[in-house]
Amino acid sequence: MVILTGARTVGKSTFLAACAALEEVTVLDLDDLETRRAVTADPVLFVAADRPTPVCIDEFQHVRLLLDAIKSELNRDLRAGRYLLTGSTSYSSLPSASQSLTGRAHVVTMWPLSQGELSGHREGALDVLTADPSALVASEPSTTTRADYEKIVLAGGFPLALAREPGRSRDRWFSDFITMVVERDVLEIRKIRQRQVLPQVLQRLAGQTGQVVNAANIADAVGLDAATVREYIGLLEAVFMIHRLEPFTRAAASRAVRSAKIHLVDTGLAAHLTGLTQQKLSARMPATLTQFGHLVETFVVNELMKQAGWAQQQVSFSHFRTKDQQEVDLVIETPGGSITAVEVKASNTVSDNDFAGMRLMRDKLGDAFSGGVVVNLGQRSYTYEDRLHVIPMDRLWTPVASRHPTV
Repeated sequence: MVILTGARTVGKSTFLAACAALEEVTVLDLDDLETRRAVTADPVLFVAADRPTPVCIDEFQHVRLLLDAIKSELNRDLRAGRYLLTGSTSYSSLPSASQSLTGRAHVVTMWPLSQGELSGHREGALDVLTADPSALVASEPSTTTRADYEKIVLAGGFPLALAREPGRSRDRWFSDFITMVVERDVLEIRKIRQRQVLPQVLQRLAGQTGQVVNAANIADAVGLDAATVREYIGLLEAVFMIHRLEPFTRAAASRAVRSAKIHLVDTGLAAHLTGLTQQKLSARMPATLTQFGHLVETFVVNELMKQAGWAQQQVSFSHFRTKDQQEVDLVIETPGGSITAVEVKASNTVSDNDFAGMRLMRDKLGDAFSGGVVVNLGQRSYTYEDRLHVIPMDRLWTPVASRHPTV
């Protein structure tokens, strides 16, 4: 079976309907209350062997007993492709009954739209980064301006949000989206007290996207204890509002910070929660620019994680940070142990200090370090020194062109 998960409104139902139409089968939509009642009353009936395959079920998390019924069917018949499910709750957060399907279920995460998807082409930057980062160095400068980047980052990738005009209309959509997720999806996982505080926790996390989060500080700000805030963070991760980036510790292990970073799943959502707008950015106030810098980091991390869905090989993602503040925003590791480092700067230029974390990794990892790039909002790309390069952010979603000589 295949389980497609991800935040609400990213396009799971649209994709499922297309698959069902191709195979000439119907979709069981468990967001529909009448359908949900019928499936709840007799889940075995709706997953039985005599149903046309694949059995397509949308928002399966509404009827948890479905997974038990499917497990029973798969015990008798393990033919591939029998079930295609979508859900807005992380599979790993569901009760232990679902985990018994491990080895029989392939779980895929659908993200908000990537920049390549929005422009109608398939990006390959992640494959290039893991093979030879220098191939992203181009002979021609980028034509994308800082204003273009600001518009892209503030918009994010939720299809229905992008269909709205920036400003009041889009903000209203995001507000309704947050309410829907908190009032429906979170409460289905766990009945929580003080649920009105959950959006406040999400707002605090948006303000700290791309950073190591201190639950105690958030707890003080919203009037809860740290244990409850950590529980709420877990719930927000389970419904795909945030995701966790674990620490990388292979290099300088004794000096590495072993705390995860939190990223919002979408920078449009983060901009809405923090009140960051194009008008505020145009004032160039230091605090606003700092906040935008966090969003740019999250944007780059998210774009590369989206590309992992169609990359040629499976990779793992992490971040690297030492106790003396040397850091790399994104570390990409292949199954063979090859490491690529990505540092993100929301500026038009880079400084020598921007390479400090990558140099440390290069020195400690030796030949396992395939290279590193500083992604910025400038227009030039070039090789800075051995295995370290500078590229404009749009190189992550534009076709790879000819290489530029070392500068």
